[in-house]
Amino acid sequence: MSHTEQDIALLRKTFKLAENAAAQGVHPFAAILTDAQGKVLMEQLNAYLPDKDMTGHAERVLMTRASKAYPPEILAQCTLFTSAEPCAMCAGAAYWTGIGRVVYGASEKRLKELTGNHPENPTLDLPCRDVFAAGQRDVTVIGPLLEEEAAQVHKAFWA
Repeated sequence: MSHTEQDIALLRKTFKLAENAAAQGVHPFAAILTDAQGKVLMEQLNAYLPDKDMTGHAERVLMTRASKAYPPEILAQCTLFTSAEPCAMCAGAAYWTGIGRVVYGASEKRLKELTGNHPENPTLDLPCRDVFAAGQRDVTVIGPLLEEEAAQVHKAFWA
């Protein structure tokens, strides 16, 4: 499945949100949930701080919020846009939430190259497609898209 101009615009919005997070000293990750028409339903920055919650990834937190706010039939039509590929935990959260589509910027492989073995981000190089493929329902995945653009905030933040 190919991406649309709306996908590009919404993905770039996650990059801007990630840059805003980095400017606040927060890990530079962001996620957006849209409905089937592309209307933004929710936005989320990484939530590692202030409590140093290692599970506070933007996608995981957003999926928790979404699963409480919307019924499964709505979520199945939604898209999760994320500045970087959902890790295994976040892909699992998207799967269990019932999201139908994921669009991401930087791949886990690229992120691992940028972060190294940082103690606050020991990146798993496990493609979200592999996580979704182990499930019992289809999740459409588009990405990496605009990977070098997505990587820019990470180059500065994790240096």
